[in-house]
Amino acid sequence: MTIAVAYKWAPEAQEASVDAAGRVDFSRAKDKISDYDAVAIQVGRRLADATGQALVGVTVSGPQAGQPVATKAALARGLDSVLVLAEEGLDRIGPSATASLLAGLVRQLDDVSLVLAGDSSTDVGARMTATLLAGRLGWACLTDVEQLDWSGSDWSITRTQTWGVETFKVTGPAVLALSPTAAAVKAPGMKDILAAGKKPVRPVALTDLGLERPDQGETRATARLTGPSRQGVVIDVSDPDAAAAVLVAALRQSGLLVEGSQE
Repeated sequence: MTIAVAYKWAPEAQEASVDAAGRVDFSRAKDKISDYDAVAIQVGRRLADATGQALVGVTVSGPQAGQPVATKAALARGLDSVLVLAEEGLDRIGPSATASLLAGLVRQLDDVSLVLAGDSSTDVGARMTATLLAGRLGWACLTDVEQLDWSGSDWSITRTQTWGVETFKVTGPAVLALSPTAAAVKAPGMKDILAAGKKPVRPVALTDLGLERPDQGETRATARLTGPSRQGVVIDVSDPDAAAAVLVAALRQSGLLVEGSQE
């Protein structure tokens, strides 16, 4: 049996910048395993060791996700192997298309009992891919999972909501999105990094999945959030009465003081 982990090779969010037009610019950000997906890999490694299953990573992105630096980074975190769909433009598709392609990769695996994913990606943060993936596969889905164990016949799942703690028993394959607090992520050691180079990497093409290249979508317009404009008014306080009159006039002009206000 197999446990799959859907992960993303994504730009580091902390290295992003915002340009003058209000657009987020990742051009200078270095790529890495999305932080939340690293949690999913950590949990998956623990479960795979406990149940004797293989732990396989699946990812969809642009060509950079198929480079050795990217695949080794994923394998060094504990994956036994990876399936990589890395083609031009696939790093710019939306959650729905990404979920469809991930479902195609999962179907390439034998006897998958579980698919784990991070809470969201650090670059987009839509929090939709896991649920959409479950829909494509026709499997159960739970998000915000904090604790996950195998009881011998089903998965025991715990998650915390605003109204309290929920526990579930899930039998059969499922897609689970892990809470960021589900595991303390450890950095790979030298032994892990060296071992990663010997683990199998299986490139997969769209043609192998029998799927067409998804539409990357089109940006119709952009909008920038702006705050209220600030207008500096200098008031001479040498004459208190005159200064008060100037202040009241400025407040009325800005709309902050209206007739009849007692404040």
